[in-house]
Amino acid sequence: MSRKWKKKSQEEIKNIIYGALEQNINYNKQNILGVPASYLDEKVFNQDAYFLKEAPFMFALTQNPNHIGCHTTGTSEPFFKGTHEIEKKLIEICATDILKGGEGEQDGYVASGGTEANIQAIWIYRNYYKRKFSAEASEIAIICSADSHYSMDKAANLLSIPIYKIPVDEFSRKMSSESIGSVIEQAKGDGVKHLIVVCNMMTTMFGSVDDIDVMTGVLETSGCHFMIHVDGAYGGFYYPFTDKQSKLTFRNPAITSFTLDAHKMAQSPYGTGIFLIRKNFIHYVNTKEASYVEGEDLTLIGSRSGANAIAVWMILVKNGPHGWFEKTLILQKRTEWLCEKLTALGIGYFRNPKSNIVAIRATPGMEKVASKFSLVPDSHSSPSWFKVVIMDHVTIEKLTLLVEDLEVSLS
Repeated sequence: MSRKWKKKSQEEIKNIIYGALEQNINYNKQNILGVPASYLDEKVFNQDAYFLKEAPFMFALTQNPNHIGCHTTGTSEPFFKGTHEIEKKLIEICATDILKGGEGEQDGYVASGGTEANIQAIWIYRNYYKRKFSAEASEIAIICSADSHYSMDKAANLLSIPIYKIPVDEFSRKMSSESIGSVIEQAKGDGVKHLIVVCNMMTTMFGSVDDIDVMTGVLETSGCHFMIHVDGAYGGFYYPFTDKQSKLTFRNPAITSFTLDAHKMAQSPYGTGIFLIRKNFIHYVNTKEASYVEGEDLTLIGSRSGANAIAVWMILVKNGPHGWFEKTLILQKRTEWLCEKLTALGIGYFRNPKSNIVAIRATPGMEKVASKFSLVPDSHSSPSWFKVVIMDHVTIEKLTLLVEDLEVSLS
């Protein structure tokens, strides 16, 4: 049962957003002298354009609210309190209705993307281990699947901690308990005592989902401290609706944080990653040096567009939870249609049954088809797989053309 997520009419959405913007500072009517911000340049972006009265997101862009900081905990800058409330509502929808967390039990913010959100999580856990256990950087390590996103490598580089990758089966894309245990033992042999574990909710290339029970089963006997972050940058707005029995939710006490990416399946503007974490952890990255910011800063990015948070909230409440389920159901049916055609042609592929990504085995002559349909390879230098992502615009008519060309390439 949806708790915070309710479908709203366009008129309701408009009234809420314009009402929130009225609670923000008004540079024209108030004496705002100390804030290094203003509306978008009115010589370029005309705030009086007639269409803005019916376009709340575009109007929010011109108003340029700054959502610096994290608004789910402590205090925030009062200048943009109206639109901060909309972001708080968005975070609560994602944490409670989508990921089954308890009301008011999670913190979070709209990041610049999944990469930032993943780095934010790893940064928090590194600092947590340093503060709680006086751990050295060399004693803290990232553990993740070989299929994990490259943002884990970025995090390891930026935070100066080692990273260990667990091999996956070529066909099932799964990690075995033996391979997990072997990699953890290797890390322990290198002096690692504290693990930051990343579990995938639909990988970028394959749409594969890590088995968290297998992972925790090994971790609990490893003798290491561990914290688990779920990278749902791709799957966060999809997988919870296709797998109702998923253990990748806040109901699972083994999981502490999540990344979601609204600018993928939610079709929001780029720059709308979402970071979510249980209460009492985000303060480990509080930047006290940001003393001129009310509430200081608990985020990696600092200043960020409030309009982006508004866009994601608009998308979710315009669809509502039932509309969102219907959206994923349609994409599932299209994906199943493609898989049936590939099977009939004898073409090898990988697909998680709850996913809308189909990774097709590279075959001789397939490069031309891949180029024509913009299929993305796992490696541009020597591809083994090409993926098809079934988005809203990827209709059966378009998939039919792909299947026809694949059939010709086999002859």
